[in-house]
Amino acid sequence: MENGAEKPSLSRFGTHRVLEPRGVLPQAAWRLDATPRAYENEMLCDVDVLNIDSASFHQIASVSGDDPERVALHILDNVRMRGKQHNAVTGSGGMFVGRVREVGPAFDARGVTTGDHIASLVSLTLTPLFLERITRVDMDAGRLWVQGTAILFESGLFARLPDDIPIGVALAVLDVAGAPAQTRKLVLPGHTVVVLGADGKSGLLVCAQARACVGPRGRVIGVVPDRSTRGAQLARQEGYVDVLVEADARDAVRMENAMLVYAPQLADVVINCVNVPGTELGSILCARSGGTVYFFSMSTSFASAALGAEGIGKDVTMIIGNGFTEGHAKIALQTLRDHPALMQYFAERFDTAHEERFDTAHEES
Repeated sequence: MENGAEKPSLSRFGTHRVLEPRGVLPQAAWRLDATPRAYENEMLCDVDVLNIDSASFHQIASVSGDDPERVALHILDNVRMRGKQHNAVTGSGGMFVGRVREVGPAFDARGVTTGDHIASLVSLTLTPLFLERITRVDMDAGRLWVQGTAILFESGLFARLPDDIPIGVALAVLDVAGAPAQTRKLVLPGHTVVVLGADGKSGLLVCAQARACVGPRGRVIGVVPDRSTRGAQLARQEGYVDVLVEADARDAVRMENAMLVYAPQLADVVINCVNVPGTELGSILCARSGGTVYFFSMSTSFASAALGAEGIGKDVTMIIGNGFTEGHAKIALQTLRDHPALMQYFAERFDTAHEERFDTAHEES
C-alpha cells in the first residue's frame, strides 16, 4: 500500500501492515503502514479520541513539562514516525474511540456497521494510526481529541459504545476493563486483597469488584499515596475498602510493615494499579507465601519483579497485566452500573474534565 506497492498477503494478525522489521507482529514492530484504506480483512475507523494509558501519559507529560501542546506534538511526532502510538519508554499505548468508516468484506464486524461509534479494546501499540491533528488535550484524564484514522485487524477486539453511559466515561472504563475482570477471576470469598493505586480509575473499579468477591469474611486493603484525594475518599466512604493505607508503594519495607499491622497473614491477592515504576517489591512483600500478585500496571518491570521475588525468597504467583479476559468490557461497564457513586465520580472526572484546546496540525509529505 505504501508507495504504490502491491497488496501483500493478508494476515488476521495484521503482519501485512508491518514495515519494519519484517516478520514480526504489529505490537513488536517499530513501524507500521497506517495508510487510511481498509484491506478485505480490516476495518477502517475515523478516530475522535485517543485515551493514552496512564503509565504512558504520565511519562510523556513528565518529559513535556506538563505542557499540553508539547504533549500533543510529542504524540504527533511519535505517530508520524512509527505509524502507531507506541511509547518507547513504557512500551504501552492506550485505545481509541471513533466511528466505523469502512468494513472489509472478509472482516467479521460482529453486528457493527458503517457509522457506528466504537471503542477499540486492543492497544494502540499494535493499531495502525494516522493523525492529521490533535485539537484538545485533557491533562487530567490522559485524553486527546484528534482527527485521524485507525485500522482494526481481524484479531482486534472492539465494542460498540453503550447508550446508557456517557462516551467519556465509557472510554475511561474500557481503557482499564481488564483490571476488574481479572480481579473477578482471581479473588475468592474470604480472601484478603491489597490494591495498590486504589484511588485511580482502574484501582477503584478493582476495589469495587474485589469487595463484591471477598464477601463479608474477606477484606480489601487499599494503598494510596494521599488519603485526601477524592478517589481515596470515595473508596473509603462507599466501603470498597475496609482499610485505606497511605504509603509510597515504592518503599517496599514500609509497605510490608503496613501490611503486617493490617493483615498479619499478608494478602492472598495483591493487585498493582499504579502508574509509576519501582513498585514491584512493594507489591510482592504484601503477598503471603503462595499468594498471587497481579501486575496490571504497565509501569511494571517484570525482570525486577521476577528477580526481586527470587532475591527475597518469596514464593508467589505473578501474573502479567493482560488487558484482555473473556467478557472484560461487559464486566467493567457493569461494575460501574452496579455502583452509582462510582458512576457519578467517573462522570464528574471523565465526562466534564477540564480540556486544553488548541489546533496542532500534522503535516505529511
